[in-house]
Amino acid sequence: MYFARVGHDLCDDLRYALRGFRRNPVFTLTAVFAIVLGIGATTAVFSVVDRILFRRLPYPDDDRLVSAGIVAPSLDSNEFLFADSLVRWRRNQTPFASIASFNFIVDCDLTERNPARLRCARVDSGFLPTFGIQPLAGRNFTREEDVPNGPKVAILFYGFWRSRMAGDTGAIGKSISIDGQPTTIVGVLPRDFELFNLSHADLLIPQALDEAAEHSGQAFRVFARLTPGFTLQQAIAQMQPLFARDLLDAPAEFRRELKLVIRPLRDRQIQNARLASWILLGGVVAVLLIACANVANLLLARAAMRRRELAVRAAIGAGRARLVRQAITESLLLALLGAAGGCLFAWGLLRVFIAIAPGGIPRLEQATLDARVLLFALVACLLAGVLFGLAPAFESPRVEALVGGRAIGSTRGIFRQMLVAAQIAVSLVLLTGASLLLRSLWKLESVPLGVEVDNVLTAHFVLGRSYARDARQLGFFEELEARLNRLPGVTAAAVSDSIPPSGGILGRPLSEIGVEGRPPLPERAGGMVAWRYVTPGYFAALGIPILRGRPFGEEDRQPAEYAVILSETLARRLFPFDDPMGRRVLKTARGQWFTVVGIAGDVKNAGPARAAEPEYYVVRKHAPDETFENEGDGWRSANAVIRSSMNARAMAVRMRAEFSAMDATLPVEVETMRQRLGELAERPRFNAMLLMLFAVMGMLLAAIGLYGVLGFLVTLRTQEIGVRMALGATPGNITTLLLGQAAVWVLAGAGLGLTGSLFAMRLLRALLFEVPERDPWTLTAAPVLLLLVALIAAWMPSRRAARVDPMQALRQE
Repeated sequence: MYFARVGHDLCDDLRYALRGFRRNPVFTLTAVFAIVLGIGATTAVFSVVDRILFRRLPYPDDDRLVSAGIVAPSLDSNEFLFADSLVRWRRNQTPFASIASFNFIVDCDLTERNPARLRCARVDSGFLPTFGIQPLAGRNFTREEDVPNGPKVAILFYGFWRSRMAGDTGAIGKSISIDGQPTTIVGVLPRDFELFNLSHADLLIPQALDEAAEHSGQAFRVFARLTPGFTLQQAIAQMQPLFARDLLDAPAEFRRELKLVIRPLRDRQIQNARLASWILLGGVVAVLLIACANVANLLLARAAMRRRELAVRAAIGAGRARLVRQAITESLLLALLGAAGGCLFAWGLLRVFIAIAPGGIPRLEQATLDARVLLFALVACLLAGVLFGLAPAFESPRVEALVGGRAIGSTRGIFRQMLVAAQIAVSLVLLTGASLLLRSLWKLESVPLGVEVDNVLTAHFVLGRSYARDARQLGFFEELEARLNRLPGVTAAAVSDSIPPSGGILGRPLSEIGVEGRPPLPERAGGMVAWRYVTPGYFAALGIPILRGRPFGEEDRQPAEYAVILSETLARRLFPFDDPMGRRVLKTARGQWFTVVGIAGDVKNAGPARAAEPEYYVVRKHAPDETFENEGDGWRSANAVIRSSMNARAMAVRMRAEFSAMDATLPVEVETMRQRLGELAERPRFNAMLLMLFAVMGMLLAAIGLYGVLGFLVTLRTQEIGVRMALGATPGNITTLLLGQAAVWVLAGAGLGLTGSLFAMRLLRALLFEVPERDPWTLTAAPVLLLLVALIAAWMPSRRAARVDPMQALRQE
């Protein structure tokens, strides 16, 4: 009986709430709109950061998986191990149940009918067991297969297996041709398997490390599973002796900067996305709080307009609990209506995020509105409904309302003013943070990188292993260079092993670069010097200025010539007081010295956020030289560059046609230099755009809230305004009165917002570039913009108040 009565009362409350919403559609639409923005934005962002920060990784006992190794900042920002160290770690893995290694992803060719360029990940036989992965079909590599010159085997990724083998389990045991060699398929990976770095690959192949070889220069990414009972700190402590042994093998110039790193696999995956994720989540939660404050203010205003109705209900027997339940029911109903629209808004917003987001954001493409995210939206909706429903729920009906009194309690008025001030404060914090990121983005994009980006096309390609290391590769490059120079409209063309910005640029320690006639540099002269292998047109094609001397010429490509061009930074380091032109540097293993023929302008290979690093250039010759021969795999990976004033799309088509004429099976990635360099700012641009979107949402909601509260006050004080105007107040006086009251709330909120902004600026410090965390421009511009928006929102209801007819106002009630 009790539950039936409660259910009946709840149905009555719902019908009553719906009738009230239909009678006041402006209020309903405004409140629902605010909730849609708040819940929708919060749900969309949560669906992204949930996979970055909170969800378990798709590996059993993922909390015990770690990434381990040494870090040398001048070599690599991520931890790695050389082969000797890896072998020692495997033999002495006290804190680890198992250790696995990964030797990068390489391009490989499916050389059979319907050839294709594939991505092959080289891993050891312990890789899958360490990650706790069982093949969907077939088996893992064996130790006997993971050795030099061992049987050629491969494990297929699920996507490649479905697309190439049509999901045929009979493919296990069959042979495919990889780089011209028969390779046996021994397994298929599960559908949800992902590499530690979330990179795409088609095959796993054995890395075949020769553990007997000494002093191998190979570098590996290393992962381990902690032994049950071991903590991260204990593992680090127990690996210190091995790390000390590793230091003995390291070049002296690097020892001071090397450090041991063992960190959770999640930290290795998300890298610097953690801070940005927390900031975006905090920003969108701030939008939700502004929306809650907005709806709470609207409900308070509505409750004030219903004082007589509530007093009548109380007078005829409605209990306090029933009135509270009615208010909570209305707020929850509003929240549910807003949440339904919010989920649709979140779905659309998420599609936009995925479309505009740069590459490299972990798991973004996996973000979706699944059951977990929808549950979050429901919980957020219920909490929001209770939050903005509490204030009007506990308003006590007053007896004087039965006689039509217009007076309102000061407590209720102060609370509404506090809500407006809170909205202004939170909006200002969001706007300040977004302005800082936009300022930082503008600074980042305005930094000269040392190359000219207009009218430049680049083409990256990797020759198949079927190209012989010497004659055939060189023949391809020679013909390509000639073809590119013959293209109509091309003013400069070049071929290089790499182009800026490049994370794969070659390098050597500064201490190994000698100057003829000088003693060798001390081993402690640390740091790496980047270098490139280029054809003579490289500098003209990329617009890199030759500050002194000359660029490479055809005469420098003769076998007996050894010419080198230094960057300005390297020239200053090697010759701080001397003229570098004509000096001889960089002695080869055959005893040949390179002669400095030019000084080139600095190029920021690591992007605009880092200083230009020292660099030198060596010319590609027409015949195999020492530089080419020392590269074990030749120069299969290369880049072509052309400069042309003709239409970029038309030139891209012509470039592809030239490659196709030389090798129809060769995949080529063509893009403009502006696109290539624009990728450097994609992540900061994405962060700034999202935070600015949330700031605009917050500012819009705050403006709507201010407009609504002032509009409510105008309605509530119509008689008072009429009396003032009847006694001689002008429309200007009324406008000034209401704007003055609004200014108090806004300025109070701005003061709180500036205090919060100073704290938020400190959190954003790591995401800023050449912008001080307490940037005076931002601290001035953001409040001014917000105050301007608030003034416009306050001016409209103030003007309406100034047009009140005194006689009609005095006749009311």
